[in-house]
Amino acid sequence: MTKASLEKYCLSKHGAVKEYPFDKMTAVYKVGGKMFALSSDSAAELRINLKCDPLYAAELRSIYACVEPGYHMNKRHWNTVVCNQEADDRLVQEWIDDSYDLVFASLPKKLQHEIKARV
Repeated sequence: MTKASLEKYCLSKHGAVKEYPFDKMTAVYKVGGKMFALSSDSAAELRINLKCDPLYAAELRSIYACVEPGYHMNKRHWNTVVCNQEADDRLVQEWIDDSYDLVFASLPKKLQHEIKARV
């Protein structure tokens, strides 16, 4: 996965926006004002922080060397994925989907309906 394909995929999600709330180099993808993905525009190797169910997060870390506890995040709920040959684009997209779905489901129902109505 490339930085461009990451951005395109994350922004294809309903209601997703890209912001830089921390610094000029850390792209944050949000839905309903909540983060579902973060990545650095400056890193040579693409790394993505993704929200994850705690049990599934631990399982992924035990299976894939490219999945680490979330860098600068709550390590129980976030993973950092190093985008390399081990995790192909399809797999990373599935993990982005999971992260987006977790965050979207946590939004108030009214906001969920507003986001869906914009489609």
